[in-house]
Amino acid sequence: MLNFKEAKIRVDEVISPTHLFYSDYFSGVCNNNVYIKPENLQKTGSFKLRGAYNKLSKLDDKSKEVGIITASAGNHAQGVAYSANKLGIDATICMPEQTPMIKVDGTLKYGANVDLYGKSFDECKEHAIALAKEKGYTFIPPFDDFDVIEGQGTIGLEIVEELKYVDYVIVPVGGGGLIAGIAKCIKEISPLIKVIGVEPYTARSMQESIKSSKIIKLEGVDTIADGTAVAEVGKHTYDIAKDYVDDWITVTDEEVLMAFINLMEKHKLVAEPSGALSLAALQKLNFYNKNVVSVISGGNIDMSFITKLINRGLYETGRITIINAEIPNIPGSLQELLTDIAYTKANVISIDHDSLKQTSRFKNINVEITLETNGPEHVKKIWDVLTKKGYIIHWFLKIYLKKLSM
Repeated sequence: MLNFKEAKIRVDEVISPTHLFYSDYFSGVCNNNVYIKPENLQKTGSFKLRGAYNKLSKLDDKSKEVGIITASAGNHAQGVAYSANKLGIDATICMPEQTPMIKVDGTLKYGANVDLYGKSFDECKEHAIALAKEKGYTFIPPFDDFDVIEGQGTIGLEIVEELKYVDYVIVPVGGGGLIAGIAKCIKEISPLIKVIGVEPYTARSMQESIKSSKIIKLEGVDTIADGTAVAEVGKHTYDIAKDYVDDWITVTDEEVLMAFINLMEKHKLVAEPSGALSLAALQKLNFYNKNVVSVISGGNIDMSFITKLINRGLYETGRITIINAEIPNIPGSLQELLTDIAYTKANVISIDHDSLKQTSRFKNINVEITLETNGPEHVKKIWDVLTKKGYIIHWFLKIYLKKLSM
């Protein structure tokens, strides 16, 4: 039913090659040989182009003439818009009213009509389905469709063709279209290759469904990996995943954040948080010295969100920290504190010093200082120097200090 080789011929008309590359850093994280499949470098910024183009290519002439419609505020929207433009099909993309304009513009630039409707995705999707019935459009599902699954599975074909010996393939999971396609394709070629799915812990809808032997709808999903924040997986994707996926891993938002930061710092590549799930899972592998392929599923992310993630990452790695110290309310006390901090070679980013904010000791005041450091060992040095000097430190914003001293 699914012919991945024919799908590969179709999607090759539009996709960019995303060749595997070996990662020294991530190999060291898990003591395996890690190869990265960078679908964040794909046209439209994600793997979604593959499934969308494969689906649209297989439509009959009448359906192509009438037009297509879908509902999406993310990667699927751009994949469908780009594919429709290439095939000369009129496309309407329904998006929730609160969709960031950068995503709306990204869809418009591919020539699609954008219909902003509803306060939630569910309202938007219902609107799109109603329009499809009214206008005769073909609705293009984001993941629960065999043609879409077939297109996504071409990634599996590329992996086994490019890397002679593959032991494990690790795949981010949202609605399940990507892992269903990759797992089915790989198992048909080489059943000994293991496929592992990765979900955010707070959006583990596929794992809960497989554990319960039926599709489970989560009450709510809340994760920075918004592209995989799916409360209910598809029927087709579930049926394939339960038969062909070997194991499952969940990761926290903090683990995803650090994978995002490390990918950017070590390889100069930007992934959206959902795309970094497979890298976040590497530290949880229970095997060694194997050839592992981690699929980065996408890289569409707002610049403002990148800034927030980087800043959070700097805090998490101890390279930015905040101290709240108590000093005497007398002239020169702040200068003395800053001189002691300068001795540690930390860089002061900001100071909040208000002599009217009295402490419980009445004679002292609190000063809050944000510092740029070289990491946790540097943070420990600052802590040691200040406490040895007799400063009263109320708190030191870095979880490392709980392990180091406090």
